Amino acid sequence: MADAKRAPAAKALRLGIGERRIVLILGDLLMAVAALAVSLYLWSIGFDFDNLEEGIELTIRIPWWFFLLPVVWVLLLVETYNPHRALNWRQTLMGLLAAALIGMGIYVLVYFTSEPRALPRSGVASFALIAWVLTALWRLAYINIFTSPGFTRQAVLVGAGTSGQALLKVIHGIRPAPYQILAVLDDDPRKKGKKVSQERVRGGGELLLPIIQKNEVTDILVAINGRMQEHTFRALLEAQEQGIEIKRMPVAYEELLDRVPVNYLEADWLVRSFVDEARANRFYLMGKRLFDIIGGLVGIAILLVIGPLVALAILLDSGRPITFSQTRAGKGGRPYRIIKFRTMRVDAEKGGRPQLAKEDDERSTRTGRFLRKTRLDEWPQFYNVLRGDMSLVGPRPERPELVEHFEKHIPFYRARLLEKPGITGWAQVNHGYYATLEEMGIKLEYDLYYIKHRGPILDFIILLRTIGTILGFRGR
Repeated sequence: MADAKRAPAAKALRLGIGERRIVLILGDLLMAVAALAVSLYLWSIGFDFDNLEEGIELTIRIPWWFFLLPVVWVLLLVETYNPHRALNWRQTLMGLLAAALIGMGIYVLVYFTSEPRALPRSGVASFALIAWVLTALWRLAYINIFTSPGFTRQAVLVGAGTSGQALLKVIHGIRPAPYQILAVLDDDPRKKGKKVSQERVRGGGELLLPIIQKNEVTDILVAINGRMQEHTFRALLEAQEQGIEIKRMPVAYEELLDRVPVNYLEADWLVRSFVDEARANRFYLMGKRLFDIIGGLVGIAILLVIGPLVALAILLDSGRPITFSQTRAGKGGRPYRIIKFRTMRVDAEKGGRPQLAKEDDERSTRTGRFLRKTRLDEWPQFYNVLRGDMSLVGPRPERPELVEHFEKHIPFYRARLLEKPGITGWAQVNHGYYATLEEMGIKLEYDLYYIKHRGPILDFIILLRTIGTILGFRGR
């Protein structure tokens, strides 16, 4: 009886991916609120309050936006809310430093627009420093807690075929591992005892319930490609009744990598995902178009300021032409023309054959490398956003010739044309260059994940992460 009570309590400590993200955000917000309180206290001790009225009067002088700094801090940390990267101290530290750099830019703006003895100057500076220190300490504690054995989720994998092996490869490729694999089961007797992706197949589905009884199983990962045996199906139902979370391979893959497994999907996946599950809300589409118009106008206004400077830099570095135009495939494959600042040599595509850009591409000019790192070369495409050819957020636009080529070699590639192409997107902020068919397959996985899950929150996260990409010189 005591063991039965202990098991649910132990399972409760092994939080899921979504639950860990909530813990991260709440912890960061709590640290930021504490930093706000400390910065207000440090500011207040610089004054001698003769009476309560004077203290209230000074408090009223505090700008309303100052109390929103904790929310701003959490938004600046958006790059760090991947639960797997959050367990890596090096990646967490890099995210905190990036947030601090952006915060420093905000502070410089406040410094030159506020009075010398005003709260915003000292308040923003002290808040930023204290928030960074407290958040770093909290994240260090988070890593120590959630990498300990008592907090690691324990899973059984049912299915040792190609999709099961692919899922095991993903799990073993993440450090620290998101799951401790207790057992791998498969009803094919020929696989019993064989080793797949560092794990040995223990037997069939009849072993599932005994394994659950002996261990604190939190998840069952199902990667069965063919017909499921009746005894395995009954065992899964009983496991679900016991409160164990059951995830199909595509769902687990999405949670772990934020992309869909295009090479391991069933034939009807496209219909189920994009017809049944991912029909975009009409109000979302209307709101997105309105936001595109506003963003397009802002982008064009900025282009009028930076355009002459960029043009001069290109002219001095490599001469004419300053811009170039290409045909791209839009929504549904409809072709349209884009204009970009030229970043490569004039003879970059000899013979007129389309070529994919590579990291540190030798065809790039000196100015071009800077423009690509900061994504300034993309700025003229705000005109296409205003026209409605593109959106601010969506899959990266590709040339029709390349789309035709990739359709022949990558499953479901045509599905990315269900959404308007975007200046930025989920693939752009999550991955670097795509120079091979394998890398283009990864890009497609990110694009299809976006189309399946698109909405205002995901769009907002992508835009925030794009700002970090630009300021961190991580563009392609």
